[in-house]
Amino acid sequence: MSRIGSYSENFNDIINHAEIRTPKELEKEVGLTEGNIFQGELTMDQLMFNRPIPGYAQYKTPIKNLYMCGSSTHPGGGVMGAPGANAAREILIDLKKQFNSHYI
Repeated sequence: MSRIGSYSENFNDIINHAEIRTPKELEKEVGLTEGNIFQGELTMDQLMFNRPIPGYAQYKTPIKNLYMCGSSTHPGGGVMGAPGANAAREILIDLKKQFNSHYI
C-alpha cells in the first residue's frame, strides 16, 4: 500500500483497514471452495460451454426462471459485468423480447 501511496496523494490516509486472507481462510470464512475467488478453476475443462459445469453453461438452472451469473459462469472471474450481461441476454431471449445489440 505504501507503493500505491507514493503515486496517489493521501491514499494511505483514506485506508481505514486492510487484511490479507489465505485461500484456506477464504474457504472457511466465505465458503469459497479451495479459496478460489473465481468460483472454479480457469482450466480447459472449466471454460466456455463447461462453465460452471457441462450442461449448465447457458446461465440457466434446472429450476424454471432461475439464472446464474458471476464468476462461476462464462467468461469467468475477473471479467466484471460480462456474466451478468450474458445472463440478462439469456433471460430476454427466454422472454422473447428484442434486445438492442448496442447494450450488449
